[in-house]
Amino acid sequence: MVNAERKGKRQVLIRPSSKVVVKFLQVMLKNGYINEFVLVDDHRAGKIVVSLNGRLNKCGVISPRYDFSHHQVESWVGRLLPSRLFGKIVVTTANGIMDHEEARRKKVGGKILGFFY
Repeated sequence: MVNAERKGKRQVLIRPSSKVVVKFLQVMLKNGYINEFVLVDDHRAGKIVVSLNGRLNKCGVISPRYDFSHHQVESWVGRLLPSRLFGKIVVTTANGIMDHEEARRKKVGGKILGFFY
């Protein structure tokens, strides 16, 4: 997605699709970093067509999925994001997949999936 964004493309095809990728894209959509995405069922692993809006600078995944508690959010924000007010870290918790600010408000910990800004 980052390469397509840098080239100025309006759409990008992601394959294979999974539930985790769909939830990650929903968090990006909720924060306004992409316009929309459409699931394409090809009777195999599936594909996702994402409509870009030019706001995405970088996105990535964190492997391995490190554990974090709601007390450690600030240290991870400092490590992964260019600024505290800019970008989001996507985390998976017992309450579902959400961004780091929502996890801090709900005071839940979990594992870090990735980031975007």
